[in-house]
Amino acid sequence: MNPSDFIHPEDAAALRQMEGIPGFAALVKKILAIGIENLQYGVNMASTIRLSERQLPKIYHHLPPICQQLGIAEPELYLQMDPNPNAWTMGDTRIYIVVTSGLLEMVSDEELDAIIAHECGHILCRHVLYHTVAQWIGGGLANLGILGTLATPIQYALLYWYRKSELSADRAASIITSPEVVASTMARLSGGPKSLTSQIDLKEWASQADEYDKIQNNGLWNKTLQLAVIAGLDHPFSAVRVREILKWGDSEQYRMIKNGGAMSASSAHTCPRCGGIVDESWRFCRNCGTPLNS
Repeated sequence: MNPSDFIHPEDAAALRQMEGIPGFAALVKKILAIGIENLQYGVNMASTIRLSERQLPKIYHHLPPICQQLGIAEPELYLQMDPNPNAWTMGDTRIYIVVTSGLLEMVSDEELDAIIAHECGHILCRHVLYHTVAQWIGGGLANLGILGTLATPIQYALLYWYRKSELSADRAASIITSPEVVASTMARLSGGPKSLTSQIDLKEWASQADEYDKIQNNGLWNKTLQLAVIAGLDHPFSAVRVREILKWGDSEQYRMIKNGGAMSASSAHTCPRCGGIVDESWRFCRNCGTPLNS
């Protein structure tokens, strides 16, 4: 599957703006050179449980069919013993997904499919490298001074794009399950008990995003205040995500994908330096930071 078939337009626009920031490619290359991937992978290996045919296979078996349907190589899947419900994907050359025990205790099998498909959507859309960079900058790397004066503006640009990238991953999850399952899963992840979340009117919830837009767009000062609130967030507000995924579920684009409509084939372009697969729209290789010809 080609991510251009479903990627959210705000994700694509934010990515172009971020990659256009002077010095961005050099900063990504510098962060990769530090060796954070090996550090991160090693810590994860030592502190979580890798799932497989031999280790908690019932949970692991959710992953392969989703990867096959989305057309991605199967990442490693790990379980972290943590009562907080969460899931994330990290890495670059070795990509892996982590789910927490608190998440597994809370969600149904269908909701778990939506969550894993969301994470696989990040892989398909090639979000993971920049997500990893964003996490490390936000996690204190900027405070070490090695990123220079670019750290703060790039951090905010990364977080803005990060929020938009979640909308594309939600679309991937809805391809595997449905927009309604994705939307209801958001309520579950917010900590709501099934006795309540199963009764939520999703369209009414989505309408709150429209009201929110009216509030934040009511004058320059209101917009400034709202931007200040969300600037440090890495996920959009839940009502916004619910509105966006339900709206896309009513689109011809979604119906075509679900009905097995023809997909455009992605071109196999490679980086001249590292040989990694690159997309035509990239201004530099996300694998090694090498500038690419337009």
